[in-house]
Amino acid sequence: MRLFLAIVVCKVLRFIGGLIGKGSSLPGQFALKVCPDVLGRVKLPAHIIAVTGSNGKTSTVEMIAAILKKDGRQVVYNKEGSNQIEGVTTLILSNCTLGGKMRGDVLLLESDERYARHTFRFFHPTHFVITNLYRDQLTRNGHPEWVYDAIKDAVFPGTTLVLNADDPLVSCFARDHAPDKVKWFGLDECSVSTREHHGVYHDGARCPVCKGRMEYSCYHYAHIGHYACPACGHKRHETDFAVTALDLKEGKLTINGERSISLAFKSIYNVYNILAAWSVCALAGVDKETMAGVIDNYLLKNGRMITFRLGEHTGTLLTSKHENSIAYDTNLAYIAATDRPCTVLVIVDAISRKYFTGETSWLWDIDFDRLNVPHVEKVMLYGKYCNDLAVRFAYTGIPADRVEVGESIPAAAEELKNHGDEDVYVVTCFSDRDKLLEHAERR
Repeated sequence: MRLFLAIVVCKVLRFIGGLIGKGSSLPGQFALKVCPDVLGRVKLPAHIIAVTGSNGKTSTVEMIAAILKKDGRQVVYNKEGSNQIEGVTTLILSNCTLGGKMRGDVLLLESDERYARHTFRFFHPTHFVITNLYRDQLTRNGHPEWVYDAIKDAVFPGTTLVLNADDPLVSCFARDHAPDKVKWFGLDECSVSTREHHGVYHDGARCPVCKGRMEYSCYHYAHIGHYACPACGHKRHETDFAVTALDLKEGKLTINGERSISLAFKSIYNVYNILAAWSVCALAGVDKETMAGVIDNYLLKNGRMITFRLGEHTGTLLTSKHENSIAYDTNLAYIAATDRPCTVLVIVDAISRKYFTGETSWLWDIDFDRLNVPHVEKVMLYGKYCNDLAVRFAYTGIPADRVEVGESIPAAAEELKNHGDEDVYVVTCFSDRDKLLEHAERR
C-alpha cells in the first residue's frame, strides 16, 4: 500500500509541477516520506546505466540517450538534470505503473557524485560511468579525494565500471573491483598532448595511492594524461576504448583506429564525453555504425554551448561551471585556439544556483592567462563579483588597457550591441547565462 501511495503522490505532484514548470525533485521528496525504501520496491529494467563525475555528466547522458534511442531502445533518463535521490525518485516513479513496474528498456541516470551512495542504496547500476574528478564547488565538496570516498560507497561488486583511464584518481576505483568488471576509456598521445603540465595548480603531482611523486609521459589537459608512480606502480591502464587520433583544429577524432567522428564543438571536454558515451553504448550492444551516425557532428541540446546575435556581433556562450576551474580552463583554451579577432565577456554574478556563497577563491585556480593572445582584443569583467575578477586579472599578463570592469550585465550587453562587429565569447555558468542572453537573439 505504501508503494502504491508513493507512486500516486509522485505522479500527482509531477503533473501539477509540469503545469507550472517545476517539480523535478519535490514529488520524489514527498514520495520518499511516504515510502522511504520505494526505490527498492519498484521493478526496474534490466539495463541501468549511471554516469557521475565532476564534469561531463549531463552531456554524456544526453549522447548516451540519443544513441540508445536510435538503436530502438526505450530510454528513461533525467534530462532535466535532477541528479540527487529526490530527482531520481521522481523520474522512476513518474515512469512506473501503479503496480510498481517501470516502463522502458533502459534506465539512464545522471548521478550527483556526492549523493550517488544514497541513490544506489536500494538498487545498483549494471554499468557505472565515472568521467573525472576535479576541484569542484569547494564549499560543498571539499577536495576531490573526499568526493572519491563518497562515490566509492556507491560502487558494488556486480556493477561494470566504465572508467576514465587518463584520470589517476578515477582509476583507483578499479583497485578493489573484479578486473572483468572494469572497462577503460582514454586518449592516446595525440595533437593536444604536451610533455609539460599547464595550469595554475597540479592535482596529479602526487600519486593518489601512496602520495609519491607521479611521473607523466604526456598531459592532455590539467592532470589528465598518461601517468605512472615509480614508488607503488599505480599507472594508467591499457584502454578498451580509445581516441587514437585527434585534431581539434580540424574537428576530427578517430576511435579505436577505425571510426572517424566530426566534432560540432571542438573541445577536449567534448572528446572525452563522446568517448565515454561510445564506450558504455558499445558495452550495451549498440553497433558502431549506429553510434557513429548519432555522434558525428552531434550538437548538444543541454545549453552548454549557445550561439547568439548581439548587435553586429556573432556570439558564443560557453557554460563554465562556477567553482570549477577546469571547466573554465577548457573553455578559455577553446577561445585561445580560435584565430579571429574577438571580445571575451566573463560574468560572475551568482556563484551557485542552490546555495548562497560569496567565496571566490576558486577564481585564483583559473588560468586566465590563456586569454593573453593577440586575437582577444578586449576582456570584459561583469556581474556582482566583477571586482573579485578584476583583482584576479591584475595578476595576469593581460594588459590593463584591454580589460573593462562593470557590475551591470545589461550595460555590458548594451555596450556590445552599440559597438563593434568582432566575435564575442561569453564565459559564465547556468546561474548567469540568461542574464546576458535575454538581451540577445538566440540562434
